[in-house]
Amino acid sequence: MLQIQQGNPRQNCQGMNRRTALKAGFLGLLGLTQADVLRAQAQGQASRRKSVILMWLDGGPSQLETYDPKPDASTEYRGPYGVIRTNVPGIIISDILPLHSQHMDKMVLLRSMHHNTGDHFAGAHWMLTGRGGASGVDTTPRHPSMGSYASRVLGPNQPGIPAYVGLPSAQSVYLFPGYQGAAYLGAAYHPFEVDREIRYLSANYNSVRIGSPRMMQNLAQAQTGRMQQRLSMMQAFDSARRDLDQTGTMETMDRYQQQAADMILGTRARAAFDIDREPLRLAERYGPGPWGRYTLMARRLVEAGVTFVTVDMPHWDDHSNIKDGHGYKLPHVDRAVGALLEDLQERGMLNDVLLIVMGEFGRTPRINTGQPGIPIPGRDHWGDAFSVMLAGGGLRCGQVVGTTNPRAERPVDHPLVPGDLCATVYRWLGMDPTQSFRDYSGRPIAMLDQGRVIDEIM
Repeated sequence: MLQIQQGNPRQNCQGMNRRTALKAGFLGLLGLTQADVLRAQAQGQASRRKSVILMWLDGGPSQLETYDPKPDASTEYRGPYGVIRTNVPGIIISDILPLHSQHMDKMVLLRSMHHNTGDHFAGAHWMLTGRGGASGVDTTPRHPSMGSYASRVLGPNQPGIPAYVGLPSAQSVYLFPGYQGAAYLGAAYHPFEVDREIRYLSANYNSVRIGSPRMMQNLAQAQTGRMQQRLSMMQAFDSARRDLDQTGTMETMDRYQQQAADMILGTRARAAFDIDREPLRLAERYGPGPWGRYTLMARRLVEAGVTFVTVDMPHWDDHSNIKDGHGYKLPHVDRAVGALLEDLQERGMLNDVLLIVMGEFGRTPRINTGQPGIPIPGRDHWGDAFSVMLAGGGLRCGQVVGTTNPRAERPVDHPLVPGDLCATVYRWLGMDPTQSFRDYSGRPIAMLDQGRVIDEIM
């Protein structure tokens, strides 16, 4: 966290004689990769405009109720919804996703993803990092997430903007703390967190207003010791800038360090997070609930220069009542996805933003009889076959990759593993997944140890 530190008037964290210092050890909370990355960007080594938005459906959505319906299966497998034709001939999806059906020509459905674990922790870690290692017994994050690697390797697309943002709080995902974080890359590459409290609200809690004030308060937090002191945005940012300017530090610092300071003290990040600047008409297109508002904020962020944004959409663990449980959440996802793709296309951004919609696994193909006390049919954990949706990014869209058997139990064609997805995302972003970073013990560890790029969609 940014610290505004009152300390030795003769020395600051850069070793210079200044009364006030910016303690920058956790500048990466705003995506800072230090001055060397800013130099690389200036030299054209890191110049690009590609961004990723990951909609994380925390808890595991059902493949049969979303992207891999089986209308010819028996009732105990088929599920409560019908199917709908899409604007790509031959591709059907669940009929509870009508807006998806209108944008299938912008999408790729990966129907043969699998990792063969039904453990929430293991599945989440595997999907978010491309590697195994965690479990319900040991939930320690073992490897960096895709977003953290993007923050470390690429930094932001524009100065003054975070590289990696979690909406509302990707670092502290419900039940999976840290799996979207940086692990041994260090806390500097965790996502910048937004409004942690709001994520526990259900998707249909439409009265929640996602606007700038809470974000501003979060962004403005100045941490001293154990966070006993909190300053307002204007106090923390503007007073720090005045102090630097009055002492001449901004004039004497290396120009790349000035850019780094501007990332903290400037106005660009504040403007990007200010969702109240959006027209009401557009906000209503995304939907009134938290998921729609955070998806709109994600578009604002990538447009401003954020490289990787996670929109956390929790509560998909519907062991009972799959019809109503998924039935009140899926329309929110459908509306947010449809609005985002339309918005990106209207702004000429569709080829530069890759949308990913996924959870840690799917649900059991055979419907159960419900849980004790809730005897309403649902679906349990299933990692043997599930779906991931990709959209935009200039991909070869309008296609399905991989198929499952008639009950959606297992892949029968083109099986995919989490490492394949991560390798594809890294390639799309222009990152080399064979490069290594030192783990806690000092050993060099490659970004991925398995996985191949899904070439047919690139």
